[in-house]
Amino acid sequence: MITPTEILVVDDEVGIRELLSEILEDEGFQVRLAENAQAARELRAKHNPALVLLDIWMPDSDGVTLLKEWKLAGQLTMPVVMLSGHATIETAVEATRIGAFDFLEKPIGLQKLLATVQRALKHVRAKPKASIDLSELGASAVIVELRGRLEALMSDLRPILLTGEVGVGFTECARALHEPNTPWILLESGQRLISNPLEILESARGGTLFCSEVALLSRSEQRSLAFMLGKMTHYGVRIVCASSEPLGQLSGEGRFDPALYSALSATTVVVPPLRARRADLSGLIERCALAFSLDAPTRLTPDVRALLEAAPWPGNLIQLQSVLSSLLLSNNDTITIDHLQAILGDLQEPSAPQLPQLPPEFFELPLREAREAFERVYFENLLGRESSNMSRVADKAGLERTHLYRKLKQLNIRFPRRASAE
Repeated sequence: MITPTEILVVDDEVGIRELLSEILEDEGFQVRLAENAQAARELRAKHNPALVLLDIWMPDSDGVTLLKEWKLAGQLTMPVVMLSGHATIETAVEATRIGAFDFLEKPIGLQKLLATVQRALKHVRAKPKASIDLSELGASAVIVELRGRLEALMSDLRPILLTGEVGVGFTECARALHEPNTPWILLESGQRLISNPLEILESARGGTLFCSEVALLSRSEQRSLAFMLGKMTHYGVRIVCASSEPLGQLSGEGRFDPALYSALSATTVVVPPLRARRADLSGLIERCALAFSLDAPTRLTPDVRALLEAAPWPGNLIQLQSVLSSLLLSNNDTITIDHLQAILGDLQEPSAPQLPQLPPEFFELPLREAREAFERVYFENLLGRESSNMSRVADKAGLERTHLYRKLKQLNIRFPRRASAE
């Protein structure tokens, strides 16, 4: 069964609302009606319509102000057609500048209304999907999947939690999500985070706030960050947090704010380690070497390159960059295997992550909450250990792939959607 395209009609005149509703429903659209800006906000947040017909003059807030509010909050993801019987040219120009698709004057002719609606919906279908650049992390199939998961989060303004091992590329992912020519603020611990959270949001208005290791924040700072998450859409700020620590386990042990964990874990993305994407190592080595000088890659002999590509890299990108720095900043024109082995030392494959332990408080939860908390920690841990390889996760969990995807979606855990067609 095909779901009808949903249109939101916002107008304070009941006659206009009913007339537009009848016309559009006769054309097969599903129509929702709002009599003022507040009702429109609630319906937009709840239903995410494909198109909005928005009156300019309303009793509680004018349509241009509401349009601007949606734009700042990252919620202007659908075309908006402005309606008015007595608007000026300046008003129409301002609405178009903010992001309105078109402008219709009342009384609205039937043919013009339907033609505008069809043009707006066609424009949405033709609009290219958001694209981000993760070339700094590589070009393997694993990175392509990661890019797809991040791109799926760009249409809505919501907090994002990046998880994985130390050095996997949290900053590169956050930078890829950041819109150019907007504020980029590194969210650091300190008294300002506790005393002036709104000031921080104001400084990042329309841009991105990035917290590189959210588990290192104090409990007071964590509560302040949770408060900021509730205000981020008002300021049009995207908040990206990263953690190499198991936040689910920390929350269960009382070492991480549960409200903050609940808000962040709804959009969790696992960043895979280097050992899960060895196809990227050759390109990453070349990129890191070129960062020192144009002739630096020529100092890496085939034997040295082969050893670099075979190393386990438990410290991931950070360790790779550090080792290449030590090699290329040395005075040796020719870098030997012995030189590299001396730097690598006793580099070993990382041990398997320690499974999370259930704290005593866990057993005080109601059964349903305890089961959900356990399942979230279980699948986050399994996704991390298996580098988000869905075949291996399904096999280890003893689930059919379809059942696994349904369970992860139910727990609000992000997973590689491309794999669902494999």
